[in-house]
Parts: sequence; C-alpha cells; structure tokens
Amino acid sequence: MWCSYACGSSEHNISRRGFFATALGGTLGALALDPLTRPAFTHELNKQQKRVLMIWLHGGVSQLETWDPKPGTKTGGPFQAIPTSVPGIHVCELLPYTAQRMHHLALVRGLNTAEDDHGKGYYLMHTGRRQEPAMKWPHLGSVCAKLLGSSDNPLPGYILITPRGNGGVNSEDAAFLGPRYASVALSDGHAPANLDRPAALTEAADQQRHEFRIHANQRFLRSRRTAQTEAYTHSYDQAAQLMRKRDLFDISKEPPTVIDRYGRHDFGRHCLMARRLLEGGATFVKVMHTNYDTHHENFDFHIEQLGEFDRPFATLLDDLHDRGLLASTLVLVLSEFGRTPNINRNYGRDHWSRAWSIALAGCGIRGGSVSGKTNADGTAVTEGQVNGGHLFHTYLSALGFNSKKNFYIEQRPIPIADPKAAPIKEVLA
Repeated sequence: MWCSYACGSSEHNISRRGFFATALGGTLGALALDPLTRPAFTHELNKQQKRVLMIWLHGGVSQLETWDPKPGTKTGGPFQAIPTSVPGIHVCELLPYTAQRMHHLALVRGLNTAEDDHGKGYYLMHTGRRQEPAMKWPHLGSVCAKLLGSSDNPLPGYILITPRGNGGVNSEDAAFLGPRYASVALSDGHAPANLDRPAALTEAADQQRHEFRIHANQRFLRSRRTAQTEAYTHSYDQAAQLMRKRDLFDISKEPPTVIDRYGRHDFGRHCLMARRLLEGGATFVKVMHTNYDTHHENFDFHIEQLGEFDRPFATLLDDLHDRGLLASTLVLVLSEFGRTPNINRNYGRDHWSRAWSIALAGCGIRGGSVSGKTNADGTAVTEGQVNGGHLFHTYLSALGFNSKKNFYIEQRPIPIADPKAAPIKEVLA
C-alpha cells in the first residue's frame, strides 16, 4: 500500500532490481507438495531443520501504537493499553489478536539504534552493522541461508515476499557470502513466470538438454570456477527440483476457511504463502507490510495498517504452533526504526530510533518475556539499552549458533556479528 503522506525518501520506492526471468526461474522454479509437508512427517522435519520468518513493517511502525504504549501521557496518543495472555505485559489496543499470543512473544523495548534515515536504518536492522564505505555486510537472510541451508534444498535460501511490482534477485544482499545466498523476491507473492516446461519441448528432450548443460558446466568450471559461476550452475540444478514443487506457491490449494482466517488482502495472502513455504522446507522467508511512514495522520493510519496486520500475524503464529513448526522457527517482527513520541502538527509521528521496540517469537526465544524499558513518555531508554548488533547476536544465538565466531572468506576471518555487541540474554530460552 502506498502512503501518500510518507516522507518521500527514495526508500519508499521499494522495487527491487529488474526481474530477469531466466535468473529467477533458475533460482526459484516451482514448488509442488511432497511427503515432507504432510502432518505425519512434520515432527521429523522439525528435528532436522531450523528456519526464520521475518515480518518487515516497512517505513517505521510506531512502538507507542504497538509494543510499548504510554496511555494517558502527553506523547501517548488516543489508544489504550490492553492486557495480554501474560500477566503484567500490556500492548496497544490495536493488537487484540496478537495480545492473546503474548505467551509466544518476547518484546525488546530498549532499542536505541541511533539511525533515523530509512535506508541506513534498513541496512542496520538487516545486517546488525552500520554502513561502511569499504565493507558490505550480508543480510540476516543470506547469513541464515549460508548457516542453515543445505545444498540439496530445492528452495532458495532467502525468499522475500514483496508487494506488487517488486520481484527479482538482489545479489547485493549476500555481500561477501556470494550470489548463491542472495535474496529472491516474489512480486505480490506470486510464483515466478515460466515455471512449466514449454509444450513443444518433450520431457526426453528437456532431460538431454539438462545433461548437456551439466557436461558443459563441469568442463567450464575445471578452469574458471568462481562464486558467480557456481551460483549460476546451482540455480539451474535447483530449478530442476523446484519445477516439481510449484504447488507451494498456490494458496488456492488451501481450504477457503483457512484463506479467510488469514484474510484475502495482500498481507493475509502473503502470510499464508509464507507458512506454506516454511512448511515446505524454506530456510528464511521475509514478508513485507508497507507503509508505516506516518508523518501525517499517524493514528488513523495505524488503525488501518495494524488492523490488517494483527489477525493474519496471530493466525500465522497459531498455525506454526499447531503444526509443530514454531519451536524450530525464529519469528522476527522488525522495522527500520520507530516513531517520535512527540506528535507533530499534522497529527503524525516522525522518525525515531532512540527508544523503540521489536517483537520476537519461536525458536530459542523465551515467550512472555520483556527486555528493556523506556521512561514514562517513551523518549529515552532507562533500562536494558541495546542496538542492532545485539539483535543480530540474539538471532544467531536463538538458532543455536555461537555468534562470536567468524566467517572465513579467502582465509580472512570476518566476525559473523558485531564483536562489540552480545546476545540479549533476557529474551533467550
């Protein structure tokens, strides 16, 4: 959804690089259900795989209208705080369904990321680092694709479900990890085009073409192997598997009652697709909900946007839990920053990164916990201040990794997470 009263920065034109049909077809292919997605096999799947779901509230959702309400104060706005399923924890009344799942959630209320620019805040929350002229850091999705993915998984390691018109492959997200771990965006949650074998091409001819390509690739790689050529070869091998699994993209396979529970709007459809992909073996799925950049009419807009967010998100948590997936799925609800406690003359809230909140759930997370505290007006962190580096350590620790270890790129040690930070122990199980 386009917000005409947003700040107008270039980050709100969120389209990705142009969509190259052959590259994306080779990376994504299609997805048909296999036995591992059936309920009888779910427990075994859980033991073998961990995965991550990121819900990205693009533009900067207000912490005061979500996770850290301040009713009755000069900065609090018109909404009340409501009790949750965890005694003593309250959230904004705009999240009634999510409030009843608080026993699954952990809140980090002590964030001070000190970055009020959309692009820089986006980068910081995805990489755990600030932008540097001489270094590009990989996104969490690419890191998880590297650490959690397996070479025989037909699904891309980092899948991004975007609003309409935004599809393609962005190799920059993977940075030094290489293009094999790049993000792959699905425009409006639709499967990529050209998934079916052309009618004029027989199965036998297609197999011969595939075998010839393998032979040519092997000959080429013997003398000119690079990360790019390996990613290119892998994308074709992956596509051959994915074309047998196209049904995972098709939410019409779900009963109408399930579709209605999620909602037939974009965000509901995208959450349902995310559940299908995670259940089908995806390593990292990111769902975008836009646009929260409410410089004008903050309260009316949050009524609308959070009304669209609340029930599908709660439904997604329920489905992951009921299917035995939540314990092995790390769930993140993030944004690039929060909104100012002070309300501007247009009844809006501006960019604010000095004291704001996020929510976590699932794998490795202590449900019903809270870390950090802000003052009465929400203008400053008074307890448990953390930044984006602490979050990155926390995600890795929740997934079972030692976040203090290094990647080795051409024998050069590079810390996986910012060595100046550490995990947030209060929210870890």
